[in-house]
Amino acid sequence: MDIDRRYAHHLLTRIRKVKPWYFLVIALASGIVCVTALRQNNLHMARLRDAVYTADYSGTGVQQALQNLQVYVAAHMNTDVSAGPNTPYPPIQLEYTYDRAVQAAGQAASTANAQIYTDAQHHCEAAIPNGFSGRYRIACVQDYVNAHGVALPNIPDALYKFDFLSARWSPDMAGWSMVAAVAATLCCAGLWLMQWWLRRITR
Repeated sequence: MDIDRRYAHHLLTRIRKVKPWYFLVIALASGIVCVTALRQNNLHMARLRDAVYTADYSGTGVQQALQNLQVYVAAHMNTDVSAGPNTPYPPIQLEYTYDRAVQAAGQAASTANAQIYTDAQHHCEAAIPNGFSGRYRIACVQDYVNAHGVALPNIPDALYKFDFLSARWSPDMAGWSMVAAVAATLCCAGLWLMQWWLRRITR
């Protein structure tokens, strides 16, 4: 028992030189750095998100802006894409890009149907050459268009809606400062407990 006390006293003398508040200061400083870095991550995400909205509106560089946002969010903490509490989910909705796709599909269908109607007239003129002023060809033209017409395609709007989740931990300033803050806090608590225990057994 005496040997244990002597060893505990020797150990207490050595670790007493290291003050727990040293680690507490490191933890507080690292925590401040972490909070600041997390805020910067979120602000940069917001800029990338706004770039997606701008590209969607202008119709230029939409895919590149979307990819930049996705890559950044996946690699950084505190960057969950959120457009606000009163906006629909998913938060990224390429409204203008979707409208342009629908308009382009409608224009393509209209152009194709116009050509099919012309083809129907030629077909029915050849099939019914004796129709008076086309009177007997109307049903023929309608049947041809119904059989060969191009319907307006259904473009799923889900293809233009996106939701990106941020990393739980990322190896950047925010991530490493968080590790430092947690580690320093644990060291502070562990050192204080050890010193308390050694003082108790050396009494």
